[in-house]
Amino acid sequence: MDENIFDRINEVDLKKTMEDSYIDYAMSVIASRALPDVRDGLKPVQRRILYAMKELSNTPDKPHRKCARIVGDTMGKYHPHGDSSIYGALVNLAQSWSTRYMLVDGHGNFGSVDGDGAAAMRYTEARLSKISVEMLSDIEKDTVDFIPNFDETEKEPTVLPSRYPNLLVNGASGIAVGMATNIPPHNLVEVINAVNKIIDNKVEEDRDTDIDEILQIVKGPDFPTGAHILGRAGIEEAYRTGRGKIIVRAVTDIEPMANGKNRIVVTELPYLVNKARLIEYIADMVKNKRIDGITELRDESNRNGMRICIELRRDVNPHIILKKLYKHTQLQTTFGTNMLGLVNNEPVVMNLKQMLGFYLEHQENVVRRRSQYELNKAEERAHILQGLLMALDYIDEVISIIRGSKTTAEAKEKLIGRFSLDDVQAQAIVDMRLRALTGLEREKLQGEYDSLQERIKELKEILGDIKKLLGVIKEEINVIRDKYGDERRSQIVADDSDITNDDLIPDENTVIAMTNMGYIKRMTTDNFKSQNRGGKGIKGMQTIEEDFIEDLLMTTTHHYILFFTNKGRVYRLKAYQIPEASRTARGTAMVNLLQLQPDEQVKAVINIRKEKTDGYLFMATKRGIVKKTALSEYANIRKTGLQAINLREDDDLIEVKLTNNENDIFLVTKNGMCIRFNEKDVRPTGRTSMGVIGMTIDDTDEIVAMQLDTQGAKLLIVSENGLGKRTEISEFTTQHRGGKGVKCYKIVEKTGLVIGAKSVNDNNEIMLITKAGIIIRMAVESISTLGRITSGVKLMNVDGDNVIAKIAKVREDDKAAAEEETTENSDENSDN
Repeated sequence: MDENIFDRINEVDLKKTMEDSYIDYAMSVIASRALPDVRDGLKPVQRRILYAMKELSNTPDKPHRKCARIVGDTMGKYHPHGDSSIYGALVNLAQSWSTRYMLVDGHGNFGSVDGDGAAAMRYTEARLSKISVEMLSDIEKDTVDFIPNFDETEKEPTVLPSRYPNLLVNGASGIAVGMATNIPPHNLVEVINAVNKIIDNKVEEDRDTDIDEILQIVKGPDFPTGAHILGRAGIEEAYRTGRGKIIVRAVTDIEPMANGKNRIVVTELPYLVNKARLIEYIADMVKNKRIDGITELRDESNRNGMRICIELRRDVNPHIILKKLYKHTQLQTTFGTNMLGLVNNEPVVMNLKQMLGFYLEHQENVVRRRSQYELNKAEERAHILQGLLMALDYIDEVISIIRGSKTTAEAKEKLIGRFSLDDVQAQAIVDMRLRALTGLEREKLQGEYDSLQERIKELKEILGDIKKLLGVIKEEINVIRDKYGDERRSQIVADDSDITNDDLIPDENTVIAMTNMGYIKRMTTDNFKSQNRGGKGIKGMQTIEEDFIEDLLMTTTHHYILFFTNKGRVYRLKAYQIPEASRTARGTAMVNLLQLQPDEQVKAVINIRKEKTDGYLFMATKRGIVKKTALSEYANIRKTGLQAINLREDDDLIEVKLTNNENDIFLVTKNGMCIRFNEKDVRPTGRTSMGVIGMTIDDTDEIVAMQLDTQGAKLLIVSENGLGKRTEISEFTTQHRGGKGVKCYKIVEKTGLVIGAKSVNDNNEIMLITKAGIIIRMAVESISTLGRITSGVKLMNVDGDNVIAKIAKVREDDKAAAEEETTENSDENSDN
């Protein structure tokens, strides 16, 4: 053994060595692996992949290339790590459910939202996406710093120019040592508009932007998978402090089925939720009896979109099942926001304003460096053109000097001495082609020189004025916004604990439409233009098979809508809480808005202004039973509903009116009979009472309408085959309740049965709607006024089985008139 071996052993402090080594390792992971740079929003591996693809000319206008080639170039030139980590990052950039605005255009199997992995890199192909070209734009114009690669054989960028705020737009997630980042993706349009706001405040008002101004523009995260974000509390906390919890919930719809059952349909999942694993977990919960009431679970997703179908037992409440699913599964998740990024290669937690500020600083630097680069190039070219133009002015002498010189060097020396040129200009002159001697070429050179002078002036102004520089940035990012911007995918909805501020909702006229199978929607009144009597109408709703529109209600957004069901219960919503939809959309299933019991269906609807408590609710059933109850008894309606009337098994509630104890009541049957009696004949009773007989009818007959004398001077009656007429209400004498009434409509084969009646005035308009969803709107004054025992005139052309389903009275008076009508004891909700 070597005697001196122990002399070569150095004693070290193991504790200090481990600390130093671990700190070096931690900083390497933080700065060179796991965290994104605030300027371009990319980790080193992502940046190197994009730059390698650019160097390969793997751009959107070229064919896709094998991913193995891209990974090989990235690994061999810039990223000396495992190929699987590089390919994993490449795949993530090409997945539409992982990256909001994909930076890689993949071709082949790149995995699925079910958690399936991508095919091997030898099978898949890729190229840069169009928006990723904006990340690399002008990189060749000295806009960013370059450093040697790992073996100093290549140069790589320390950051990309990133012409849009990629860190916010695409988000980032990564686990470093002792810290982690989790930044949600955002909508490109909102983020760029926020940058515009910062620029405008600096340019126009010379002030900094307050974070509250930014919060008005950037509504919240915008996940690639859509879904709903609950409330704004978590969003505001994250944007103000850099950390916050955002609750994300799947988009679900409760659909009624033909057999009385319901199904929950999931169409959008929270970000990063594995669909296959979610379905498997729900199935395990059903198997282990943790959730009871689910009979079938299917994944019906296809190329048209996601659809998870959860069928429920007939006797369960779908709202309760849905709440359990939200609580126990990933149908509802929490996105823990931690906006950590590298600023000057150091990890910093930033709020929204700071992130946008750092991005804008980067863009100022990029545009300044690019402008300086272009200025240098322009000045160099202008300098050469100046020499060429001078030579053309003295072309004969120049040619003589060149011809008289033995060498090029001698010619250059003589030119420099004669015309006071420098070496670059002299070289350009001796290199000049003969075609430059033509007059056209001379004009071309002069034009180029003049345009260069203008460009030089413009670039110097940009470099000398920060406001002009910011204007250039704004102009360029707006081009990107207009080119790549799209609509939000994630909607921000009110949390269950949020308080709704009615003052933020405009009070305006609206139309509520409901179908026989329980769908409802809200529309603006200008969807329906008035037509002449006898027209064919327009499409009012896209109904499903065997469904038709049953109720059409004219109201305002701030009215309370009371929903009375066939089981005698009442529910309440503000009109604006009903989702707005287009004229032809089907709408939302009512079970999504009201906690209806199994087999419960809405049968009558009224609207009440604000917190009105005086007056009575007058109800009528199809078997002729009527009931009057003080409105004050319905002041506190719970989400689960309130009992409004007790009904016999074979009876249904058909209409409810708000009265003042002075009105005359009209009941009209489908066989064309009508009775008129004063509501004082019906004594007030409690909520849970059954009522009294209002009209005696045959077993084959039933009540189809109830109206009040204060609603109009004439009674409009419409039959199912599109015929109708108006009759003066004075033709109907007042009787006592319980009678059989008098004939009010002559029914023949061409008319069909009576489907509805409305008390109207000459200045009213009405809507007729068929079972197929066709709507016609017409002026009441165009309808003939006839006697009681007549059939009327053609109001709407119907054919086949497409008969009239409902009629509604249009009201477009202003709020003042509505209030005046109320004070005159008119039924404010009875326009329908």
